[in-house]
Amino acid sequence: MSVLKQFSAPISHRVLNFHFMKNAASSIQVVDRAMALVGVLSRAPGPLSLTRLATEAGLHTASAHRILGALMAHGLVEKTGAGEYDLGVRWLEVGNRLRARLNIRQVAMPIMQQLAELTGETVNLIVRRGDEAVYIERVSGGQTLIQVVQVVGAHAPLHVTAVGKIFLAEDSASGVMGYAERTGLPAYTPNTLTTLDALRGELEVIRREQLAHDREEAELGVACIGAPIRDAEGKLIAGLSISAPADRHKPGWDAALRQAAAQTGAALGYIGEA
Repeated sequence: MSVLKQFSAPISHRVLNFHFMKNAASSIQVVDRAMALVGVLSRAPGPLSLTRLATEAGLHTASAHRILGALMAHGLVEKTGAGEYDLGVRWLEVGNRLRARLNIRQVAMPIMQQLAELTGETVNLIVRRGDEAVYIERVSGGQTLIQVVQVVGAHAPLHVTAVGKIFLAEDSASGVMGYAERTGLPAYTPNTLTTLDALRGELEVIRREQLAHDREEAELGVACIGAPIRDAEGKLIAGLSISAPADRHKPGWDAALRQAAAQTGAALGYIGEA
């Protein structure tokens, strides 16, 4: 009896640990499967059948059906009249609460720091205020030579900055004409776009490429590239730019800037083109 008593407690403890670890692993697996289903639904253009949903999530139909039932109980998934599944309205509540907490500076800063380290140049976060582009944040790169530094709070006309042009490219034809009439498209350097036709031609290219350039148009010797940042509704809310002496610009920056702007938008809930 004494021998049995001596070993019964440790054996029981091991059994309990085994069952606890097993249950924990099982719970994590269920969460992973639930998120796989949610991920498929979030990328789909519309509701999906159970069979297709299970297939794309890599699950057995029975498992998918059971997990979807639990998600429906919490309003995260809903069933249509045709018997298909779609995301539930609960996600709107979650998304709205999260969006209210987000600050674009906080979201963009770590991404801007990575881009500044990659390029060695100054990275700017810019918003639109009326007819001007306003610099609301910046990160300096690691260049020890001359750097282009825009002071936070500085502003410039839209037509002479890369991100400013991105905002103009979002405007209607009448909006662009109105801007040109109000400002007169003043020249800052010989490279500044000072006619409506020249500006319209530039904006057409920006709409296609979703990338803009300031080719020494605000200041001689200084060039800039800009990319758009969109929120969860796809609205253009800001832009990222890289500013550097014109002779230091590198072709690879375009892709890096696009990726950084897309990452910032994704963190704000922007999914992008389907």
